[in-house]
Amino acid sequence: MPMPFANTADQLLPTGYAAPGSGAAGRYPDAAAMVSAIRPDQPIYCFRPHVLRATARNFIDAFPGRVLYAVKCNAEPIFVDALRDGGVCDFDTASLTEVALVRDRYADSRAYFMHPVKQRGAIREAYYRYGVRHFALDHPDELAKIRQETGDADDVTMMVRLATPRGAAVYDLGGKFGTDVAGCIDLLRAVQAGGQKAGLCFHVGSQCLTPSSWATALRLADEVLRGSGVPVSVLDVGGGFPAPYVGLYPPPLDAYVAAIRDALPDAARAPGCELWCEPGRALVAAGASLVVRVELRRAGFLYINDGIYGSLSDLKYAGLRFPMRVLRAGGRPSGRLAPFSLFGPTCDSADVMEGPYMLAEDVREGDYIEIGQAGAYTLELRTDFNGFLPDRFVEVTDPAFLPMPAMEPTEATARAAE
Repeated sequence: MPMPFANTADQLLPTGYAAPGSGAAGRYPDAAAMVSAIRPDQPIYCFRPHVLRATARNFIDAFPGRVLYAVKCNAEPIFVDALRDGGVCDFDTASLTEVALVRDRYADSRAYFMHPVKQRGAIREAYYRYGVRHFALDHPDELAKIRQETGDADDVTMMVRLATPRGAAVYDLGGKFGTDVAGCIDLLRAVQAGGQKAGLCFHVGSQCLTPSSWATALRLADEVLRGSGVPVSVLDVGGGFPAPYVGLYPPPLDAYVAAIRDALPDAARAPGCELWCEPGRALVAAGASLVVRVELRRAGFLYINDGIYGSLSDLKYAGLRFPMRVLRAGGRPSGRLAPFSLFGPTCDSADVMEGPYMLAEDVREGDYIEIGQAGAYTLELRTDFNGFLPDRFVEVTDPAFLPMPAMEPTEATARAAE
């Protein structure tokens, strides 16, 4: 069960959480109310369990198959709890630690080991201790490894991973994992010859903006299934379902589902074949925002108390722009916006997020910035470099802080930031 907050608002436990409806000091109407109440010295995650529950229910209702949450996106227990409350019982796991998290926490959960290259001990413990029966692979040696570590068990489903071309994805995952059509055909036939069940999976890349990328991948999957002649018990269309960011407004989920439905191979429509997906970012991004404090303003640069070594690596490496707004304890910032760049708290000069980010033009030291869409990967990728580790949470009850067109930098403001 989630741990309660300390009794006073200014005594936040580093990993404490407010139980929904508990009325604990860690529950606020919104981030602005939290800032006014406690004026935090450290970054604060504003957790929205109601958003996570609704998003989970929407995805389960829309997708015509099994929805596996990609735990790597955010493994914090309160986030996983909220998704579980929304109906998610299946989990795409990439390590034994993730397997243990969901299997130990929820007796009725199902974990699927979808990392194509696994440690032998992890395979063994996942199978014998945690009851995992689905394992991904993309190489003959990994197939042999799984067989050896599970004692050639015939209740294992071998999920052969197909390499797919890169579409409009922010992160391309095809260069590291997956094999081509011919390699998949060989692996599926080898799985069948060994007496195990066979499945086929792929991943079009994280934050994929084009539903047609799934149609392209499914055409390749059809080629594999026809060429191999091996019946599969699962076709897994992977993750990559996007979340909106400033300047990135993906099509609605229905467009992705329609593209998948229309392109499904005949073999995937046959009785006995399940359809799976593995959303991560699309499920949890809107489930939290992050509140940071401005420690110094220097012209068009703001020094804040979190950065790329903490929660904000996506701002540096993926080119994603999160929605942001200035909060001022005991007052209101200007309604006029100006472009700013951000420096994180570490001593490393690479800890910079260039933007431009459109923020209140009178932002100053002591103000706070709420950063939306912070539920995905922020927590998983943070480090404690220089001793900075954002690890505090409150619950807020307002709607998700999503990007709006007003947050877009115009050509004129972009030039002013140069």
